Parts: sequence; structure tokens; C-alpha cells
Amino acid sequence: MTSTTTPESASNLTVRLASRPEGEPTPENFAMAEESLPTPRDNELLLRTIYLSLDPYMRGRMSEAESYAAPVPVGGVMEGGTVCEVMAANTDMFDVGDIVLAHTGWQQYAVASDRVVRKIDPTRAPITTALGVLGMPGFTAYAGLLVIGDPKPSETVVVAAAAGPVGSAVGQIAQIKGARAVGIAGGPAKVEYLKKELGFEVALDHRSPDFVDALAAATPEGIDVYFENVGGAVFDAVLPRMNEFGRIPVCGLVSQYNATSLPDGPDRVPMLMSRILTKSLTVRGFIQREFVRAHYRDFQQDMAGWLTNGKVRYREDVVEGLENAPDAFVGMLRGDNFGKLMIKVGDDPTAGPPAATTAS
Repeated sequence: MTSTTTPESASNLTVRLASRPEGEPTPENFAMAEESLPTPRDNELLLRTIYLSLDPYMRGRMSEAESYAAPVPVGGVMEGGTVCEVMAANTDMFDVGDIVLAHTGWQQYAVASDRVVRKIDPTRAPITTALGVLGMPGFTAYAGLLVIGDPKPSETVVVAAAAGPVGSAVGQIAQIKGARAVGIAGGPAKVEYLKKELGFEVALDHRSPDFVDALAAATPEGIDVYFENVGGAVFDAVLPRMNEFGRIPVCGLVSQYNATSLPDGPDRVPMLMSRILTKSLTVRGFIQREFVRAHYRDFQQDMAGWLTNGKVRYREDVVEGLENAPDAFVGMLRGDNFGKLMIKVGDDPTAGPPAATTAS
């Protein structure tokens, strides 16, 4: 069955990778172009992007360095998760007007197979949450913490980048499970948010000159679980405080994504390995997709319930206009965003009156 509606534009604004960055990305690494609308074939959909997710992993896709996924080719559309409206459907699986979760990247319109998108129910929660607390970031927090971190009641869980979409969920889930959450963020506003809005028992500013001493004071009995999002100086402060049999889920290393060489100083690998050995630490890198089959359904049920009863709160940072995606992305890598960062690419047919960026 084929059904269509008239697109808002006769052309498609795209953002492509113009060149591979050396160090921090710049606007020159991106190229914008008005292109013709794609045409769906059998079993395909024409999608109009409403929201585009911006996430730290995208920095890795801009590089040719070995990783768990192929890089975006130079000249290719920047990749990313999206919430879209179906504009044309050459399939019986979807109808025009359906809202779907896709991975169509930095562009206004895209064609996708009906087998790689998932319908979103706008009555269940705001559709933005499919890119945040009910989507990949939320699931990353849920699986990484509960499967690898395995927090026990009364244990101390420390999480870096705690005001971000992953870190904020980690801390709140830890507390739901009876653990003590210590959040680390950058700047007084984010620290205040963790304590007053999200209910973290302790929140610390990693930019503070007394951060190392403050972390020691906040963890008098050591750290049982450290959820790693940052690396660098934060990890350096945390490692000596890890307890025997401590667990470290390694989700991200955002402080290192723009590095072009190894850091100066002595080789600290022997010290790290010695600490892992003598404290019997579990250090486990992970990509959320490896847990989807076993845990995604539980996540959807649990997180929806926690949102409904107010045990989990979230914050979104929405930037208007696809043309602003490069600047917003570079700012995110510096820590400028406050909450789940996304670009509003087009009109949201599910939206009511304008709302604040913080939701609960």
C-alpha cells in the first residue's frame, strides 16, 4: 500500500562530513547542502525529521581510528538517532502521520526500510524521550549500571557527567536500587540540579580546585561502583578510592575524544593494572546494543514506571534548527549543554503549548 502527504519543502537540507577533524571539531568539518528529496521504494518510508539526537559517540564516527563501528565517510551524511514523521509509506506496516524512531542522521528528510524503524506512541510520553530517557541514553544507563555495576543496597555509586542524559539516569537508578549516589558534574548550576532536582545525596564540581579532597570526603568508605563517562582527571581522582571487588562500567571517555596523541607524563599503565589486580576490580567497556536482546524490554517497563511515579526525572536541551547542529555538537563536547541535547529540525505535530526544557 502506498500513501503520501505533501512534504513541507521541495528540497532536503543535509549536513555532511566535509573533513576529518584534528583535535576539536570545527564548523569547517561540516558541509551543508540543499539536495533533492529522496524517493522511497517498495517497503520503504519517506521520513521527515522532527528531532535529531546529538551524542558524544558521534565524535568517534568522524575519525578513522579503530572503533566498534565504521566511521562516517568523508562526504557522507553525519549519522544520528532521529524522531521522524512518516510522509510516504510504500508498506502496510506504517501509515502517513506515524511518529517513528529512526537513525537517519543529520538531514531534514530521509528514506528508511520499514524494518529498521520503530513506531512511537505519542500518548505514552513526549516523543523527545525516545532519544533520551526512554531511548538509547536511558538504556545505556540502565544496562551498564545494573548488569555491569550491579549496585547493592548501601553501596556507593559514583557517576561522572552526572547531569547528562546517561549520568543523571545512572544516579537515579542507583538510588532506586538502594545505593548511595555521588554525582560529578561541571559547574555550580549542574551540581545544584543534581542535588535539588534529582535528589543525589552528594554532587561535586570537577572544576573545583578542591575536587580531589571533596571526593575523598564524600566517599569515606570508598567507592563500590564507578560509572565512567569522562576519563581523564576525574578517573585519576576516583581510582585510588575504589573498594575491593569494585566495578567500573566504562561507557564513555569524552575528555579524550578530541585527543590527537597520548598525554604527557610517565607511563601510568603499570599503576592502573596494579590497582585492578590488588583490588580485584572489574573494569568492563560496553556498548548498549549488546544488552538489547536480554534487557531492553525490562528497561522499557521499568523506566516508564519510574517516570510515571516520579522516581526518575530528566532534562532536555533543545536547539532550534538543523543549521545549528555543528555548533551545538562542538559545544556538547566541551560540556556546554545542560541535559539531553537534541536539535529540533522541524515542526512537532504532537507538541502542545511551549514547555520548559526540564520535565519530570
